[in-house]
Amino acid sequence: MQTIHIKRPSPSGAQRERSGPGRDLSPVLAGAATAVGGFGALLALVDSDSPLRGPFTLFFLLAAPATAVWAALRGLGPLGRALGAIAGAVVLNMLVAQGMLAVHRWSVRGGIIAVAVISLLLLVGCATVKPTKT
Repeated sequence: MQTIHIKRPSPSGAQRERSGPGRDLSPVLAGAATAVGGFGALLALVDSDSPLRGPFTLFFLLAAPATAVWAALRGLGPLGRALGAIAGAVVLNMLVAQGMLAVHRWSVRGGIIAVAVISLLLLVGCATVKPTKT
């Protein structure tokens, strides 16, 4: 059986500082992704005829659950977290669709809302604050 190696933080807590022009790019990309996903969900909820509705809504349906699953998989390496997050997003979307079809309550708005609520609950559930030792 193969074991999964968990990355542990360095005991000194010192991290390397990134240098160069791209050092502050991650928060900007995260903000842009949040804006695109939120705009896609909004376009789907108001039933807009915009040509951006399809791609932005698809981005929301993949990015929201993938972010929540990414936060839940803290102990894995980056590649494992990415694969797990993408697979988890697809599984969550499929389960929501199957559940709504099984109870004969399928709707686009309901699916968007269900995915958003489940993703939010999973993300909030993974956001734990560890007490510091004094």
